[in-house]
Amino acid sequence: MPVLYVCSLAEVARHAEALRPAHMVSLLGEEAFPQTPQGIAVAQHLRLRVHDIAEPAEGYIAPGDEHIRELIDFGRAWDRASPVIVHCFAGISRSTAAALTLMALHNPGREASAARLLRERARHAQPNRRMIAIADRLLGADGRLVDAVAGIGPGDFVNGGHLVELPAKLP
Repeated sequence: MPVLYVCSLAEVARHAEALRPAHMVSLLGEEAFPQTPQGIAVAQHLRLRVHDIAEPAEGYIAPGDEHIRELIDFGRAWDRASPVIVHCFAGISRSTAAALTLMALHNPGREASAARLLRERARHAQPNRRMIAIADRLLGADGRLVDAVAGIGPGDFVNGGHLVELPAKLP
């Protein structure tokens, strides 16, 4: 079964070494992107420079259509034969939004189930609402992805981010 892993920047090297994914998505603002781990082709490492913001702000890069299109194209090109590891700085907002976007891409019409599974496995998840709104529109989800994220409520930051395993294709 194709798997998505979600974690923080601080944990990505360790998890990439242990899990041996063949694809990686990095979503960072000003932080330096990590080196592409051994075993992942540079072309299979998507780097998106975006800040974790919901509205455009001077000096920051708001997630935009071009970023989410790149993510969706990356997800479409993924053969799903090997795992993808997705990370942002904390493993809470941008990375969970990206993972949920990939799940919605591969499970059209099942956005609510994907969001509920994300919440079940990642109480800390707080998907970036701007990224989710753009993904909803670009995927033609007609508000289902936005509603699904609203339906799971805010994340519980008490425990912080940790490694999360999600199926790309829901059972």
